Amino acid sequence: MLVADMHLHSSHSRATARDISLQRLADTAKAKGIDVLGTGDFTHPLWLKELKQGLSEHADGIYDYDGTKFILQVEVSLIYSQDKKTRRIHNIIYAPDFETVGQINAWLRTKGRLDYDGRPIFGFSCPELVENLMNISKDIVIIPAHVWTPWYSLFGSMSGFDSVEECFGDQAKHIFALETGLSSDPAMNWRLSQLDDFALVSFSDAHSPGKLGRECIALDLQKPTYDSLFDAIRKKDREKFLFTIEVPPHFGKYHYDGHRNCNVSMHPKEALANKNLCPRCLKQLTIGVEHRVEQLADREEGFVPAGAVPFKKIIPLDELIAAAMKTEAYSRKVRDIYDSLIRQHGPEMKVLLETTHDELARINEGIADAIMRNRAGEINVVAGYDGVYGKPVIDEGEVRSVSFQRTQKGLGEFLKNN
Repeated sequence: MLVADMHLHSSHSRATARDISLQRLADTAKAKGIDVLGTGDFTHPLWLKELKQGLSEHADGIYDYDGTKFILQVEVSLIYSQDKKTRRIHNIIYAPDFETVGQINAWLRTKGRLDYDGRPIFGFSCPELVENLMNISKDIVIIPAHVWTPWYSLFGSMSGFDSVEECFGDQAKHIFALETGLSSDPAMNWRLSQLDDFALVSFSDAHSPGKLGRECIALDLQKPTYDSLFDAIRKKDREKFLFTIEVPPHFGKYHYDGHRNCNVSMHPKEALANKNLCPRCLKQLTIGVEHRVEQLADREEGFVPAGAVPFKKIIPLDELIAAAMKTEAYSRKVRDIYDSLIRQHGPEMKVLLETTHDELARINEGIADAIMRNRAGEINVVAGYDGVYGKPVIDEGEVRSVSFQRTQKGLGEFLKNN
């Protein structure tokens, strides 16, 4: 089995860790059990220089750094007006070789600067992007990124469209996969019959090495090439697409409706009852992914399309340890236990998916119990909203406490004063 996380960023993108390097990415991939990484940010001249100097060609379209495989990848942001509405759409672009990267960058430079951000922003449309990239090479792959995120995505409640065709027009024929994002899972996407012909992929969109692999895909490939990776994702070799690894969608920072400034989070039914207004300040709520899926869905929950690729919902190991110990994922205590588990039992994916309870309990029985519950989907997550990540919690009392802080306090004040 091969594990791939093909959407991430370098230190040259905004709001990313400053110490990202090929070595750190390779080391972290090994600790997590990830075989193939996206490079991120190949449009940025400084990062591209590092990629050219550091990567060696391993196979057709696959590059190597210290034993970790890489595929050339970038995310671009398009902000433009269509049908009297501002659209903000992010797309992931993959290239088979550095020559093609050079041609992509040469065309993009005619549209704007590439040196100010690893995820560059342009003012042209999605159809124009796809048409021009296809003119460069039919081997280029474009996958719409985190398609449900409210502010910057294909279906986003604040700036998106209602269908792939509405977004990409006559160029939709070149789109064969969609990245579901942290705040949705395949089951939510299966509720839209319009998505049946698209592969659903999950990647981390990591802004720091520690976030690698929080979402990824598992493929039945021994020696990956650029073509074999995408043939597995397409229906051409779909039997080789084994499953996706997802965080529970409540963990994503846009799952529920909410207003971060007022610490208010709401299930879509509550938001509708309040006319999508914040109960504390009466401003418009940020409409989250669950609400948006409900708006576009034409199927009931639980529908599974024929040939659908299965998925596993797993909370990342550091978040799980933090929840079990009632501390923060970045704490030294969590890092020490994480490192002990990896040293004793191998990479994070193996610990999360395969290592037995008895083996894990030799380090910490409580965390071993939490890992088993995690595999069984029995860990509760208080839903993320309006840019706030969800919070995994181990006991029911803490779920109620966090939920009360986020929603009921604001709702109670609203009802009392109105």
